[in-house]
Amino acid sequence: MVKGAFPGKIAVVLSCEHGGNVVPDAFSGLFRNASGILASHRGWDPGALDLFMEMGDAGVDFSLFSETTRLLIDLNRSLNKSSLFSEFTRLLEEVQKRTIIDQYYQPFREKFSAHLKSLTDEKRFVLHVSVHSFTPVFEGKERNADVGLLYDPGFGLEKEISLLWKKKMAARLPGLHIRMNYPYLGKNDGHVFALRNQFGPENYAGIELEVNQKYAFSKQFNQSFCGVFKDFLSVLR
Repeated sequence: MVKGAFPGKIAVVLSCEHGGNVVPDAFSGLFRNASGILASHRGWDPGALDLFMEMGDAGVDFSLFSETTRLLIDLNRSLNKSSLFSEFTRLLEEVQKRTIIDQYYQPFREKFSAHLKSLTDEKRFVLHVSVHSFTPVFEGKERNADVGLLYDPGFGLEKEISLLWKKKMAARLPGLHIRMNYPYLGKNDGHVFALRNQFGPENYAGIELEVNQKYAFSKQFNQSFCGVFKDFLSVLR
């Protein structure tokens, strides 16, 4: 892939859906005695927001993050999914769920989508990177990767872009174990999935970045990783 491969001038946008484990005061009563689970990988993606902030210095066009715990509502799930609400909020009355959706979910989704529309209206092709982290051990099994790039292989330029990014990382950071569509499949439901459907492959490519939480809050890792990210973007542009 070289400059000019995109349908329009490229715009790079970042999101971080699980950047914190903050419980809004109005719902604190739902999470009494839940400090342990809130601090765990179920409550948030440790380290993801720090990495997101570092990546934001690479000359991106727009970025948006949330620090509200995913255990209140998961911004990375569609409204029709049972995993949208956690065991702490699933049994709330519908009017309470609607309040959470209206106050925390829709503003994030709508603000991000509106900005992408403004970019595509300018005939710009949008590359969206959704920044996440994953727990090194899940259900007793060690996960075998340092970095995962999640994409839909049948959607536009996503596979080609992901392979180029992996190539850049492997060359500059040869000690990293980089895997594609691991620890999850990139075509699964989520924020990126919804935006694919909204904007189409002629306007949009979405990649979910998953980084092993053993690197969480490592300034050295974040700086090295973002140096590669800048080089990767310079090739695309």
